Amino acid sequence: MTADVAVSLTVLVGIVALSDATRRLLTRALADTGLSVYAVELVSTFQLCCCTHELKLLSEVGGIEPQLALTLTYLASVVHGLTFSGAIGNPSGALEHAYHARLSGGCALRRIVCQFAAAAAARFAAPVIWGIGLSGLHMRHKLLGYRCISPIHAPLLKAAAVELACAFAVQTAVTHTRMVEAKYRVHAVAAVIATVVYAGGSVTGAVFNPALAFSTQFPCSGHSFLEYCLVYWLGPLLGMMFSVLLFDKLIPLLTRKSTSPHLPLETKKRT
Repeated sequence: MTADVAVSLTVLVGIVALSDATRRLLTRALADTGLSVYAVELVSTFQLCCCTHELKLLSEVGGIEPQLALTLTYLASVVHGLTFSGAIGNPSGALEHAYHARLSGGCALRRIVCQFAAAAAARFAAPVIWGIGLSGLHMRHKLLGYRCISPIHAPLLKAAAVELACAFAVQTAVTHTRMVEAKYRVHAVAAVIATVVYAGGSVTGAVFNPALAFSTQFPCSGHSFLEYCLVYWLGPLLGMMFSVLLFDKLIPLLTRKSTSPHLPLETKKRT
């Protein structure tokens, strides 16, 4: 393991540890105010974005092996799943919760505001961490002015379709593992995340999270704000919607239609 990777892993551990301590402190301090859920959402999304900034730097500037990058992505996803304390960390996920009435519309909207606020804070905090110069990688990135190039390597509609497919896969995994015990569920979802990053990472970076993309991809040169919105906001939103509609509406409808012709004759007469 190189020194740069070791330093980045230390940074990741520090971010998670600090975020977890902050979550616990704010949860206790705001327990009687009803604001603790929003504080947890804010801190957890900040953790997600900061860690992704560091992993993105390792992959794109540090040039680590793809296998190591995927392993770190999987492990980071597991850690986030185990430490988020009920936070969603994804605007599309918040909208899905609102659609299924697990959250009120107002609560979902406030969570989304927290997510984007945390994404903006992480976007500011990452260069501050790199500016300390903890590793040669950080120092090189600082000398380059924290330059970031767009990870979109395809026509915009194809890139949006890739983000849609990634969001569809992850949302489907989240939906179908809800009843699984948490310690097993996080590994299943993390495995799907690592798979879609492997499949779509070379095309768009495979972000499938509008808040995370706002933090890590929108500052990059190469495309306009509206083009990034098409790929990283509209694509994941449609992917989540297609997953919800497929498993909530279309499949149950087709299942009812396929079973109705096989009803017993007596049942048909009664109906």
